[in-house]
Amino acid sequence: MNKIGEMTAWADSRRELWLDIIRVYLGLGLFARGFLLINNQSPGYLVDQLAGSGHSWLLIGGLLHYVVLAHFVGGALLAVGLFTRLAALIQIPILVGAVCLVHRQEGLLAVGQSLEFSALVLFMLVMFVFAGAGRFSVDHVIFGTRDHRVSGLPAGMKS
Repeated sequence: MNKIGEMTAWADSRRELWLDIIRVYLGLGLFARGFLLINNQSPGYLVDQLAGSGHSWLLIGGLLHYVVLAHFVGGALLAVGLFTRLAALIQIPILVGAVCLVHRQEGLLAVGQSLEFSALVLFMLVMFVFAGAGRFSVDHVIFGTRDHRVSGLPAGMKS
């Protein structure tokens, strides 16, 4: 077998590991975004976007706190693989808002590529809502493989 074939076989035998690596990376990215929002003394862009909507400051403050907590706490939970499906699910409304309300007017292939990136993150979150955590997660240690398979096939359909 040639080197490429060996590398492909090695990667194929570790599909769960690759999904776990993507989950950890996604979780760390969301955690970092939440951390930046917490430490930013003037969260100007987000506040400007929300203030332009014409809603009350109470609603805007609540949304801002939701975004910060969801990214910070949800990102940390995703990174370690604890309550993975819930951690991904609480992020989805934020990313739907980012894709449909905030970045849509920029369009595809804009300089910052915010729409494409937000859509990619949204896609990955939906994927982890369905797939759950992999073998290398706190969910797997606590709950076992019962609801945390990545194979996609129910136990009765495996051959």
